[in-house]
Amino acid sequence: MSSMRVVSGSAKGRPLKAVPGMGTRPTTDKVKEAIFSMIGPFFDGGNALDLFAGTGGLAIEALSRGMDKAFFIDKDPKSIETVRANLKATKLEGQAEVYRNEAERALKALEKRGVSFGVVFLDPPYRMKNGDKLMEMMHEKNMLEDDATIVLEHESGHDYPDAFGPFSCVRHAVYGETTVSIYKYNKTEAALSEDKAAGEGEHDDNE
Repeated sequence: MSSMRVVSGSAKGRPLKAVPGMGTRPTTDKVKEAIFSMIGPFFDGGNALDLFAGTGGLAIEALSRGMDKAFFIDKDPKSIETVRANLKATKLEGQAEVYRNEAERALKALEKRGVSFGVVFLDPPYRMKNGDKLMEMMHEKNMLEDDATIVLEHESGHDYPDAFGPFSCVRHAVYGETTVSIYKYNKTEAALSEDKAAGEGEHDDNE
């Protein structure tokens, strides 16, 4: 297995540990580099969320490239240990919050704190096909900034819709058995369509 490193930014070149055992598929440096060239190589602050953090490599890369803060969520204790070790190795632990939790429960907890995100990394286990459901949940909980970027990694054999609700797929890249679909979130359009739906509902009641 090839070693993983931070590709660019303040922690460039620092090695990252893999999670012990075979339960996680870390995103390779090649795919990571491709993802960041697609979503904008560097950031001007903001919050990132890594909902199935694994090694934490994606959100650590985002911090290295200029995000202010990142939230790492995983339900596997080995993963959480690995994320903490990688944050320490990259000296980025001061900009991170790490939680052992299941994805939907973590979103509910973060909603209560009123946190919103400019970049979200979703790399659920391949047996789970709920990336779109989790994105809709974040929209309903008002957790996404306008024009937020969602990076959804999934099995190449499974297709997510190109557009649904306020989300539209702007890039799609296949790397063997892994596909990366990059979505943009349009908060303004979402509000307009919801207002329109509410207006139509009122109109129907009056007839």
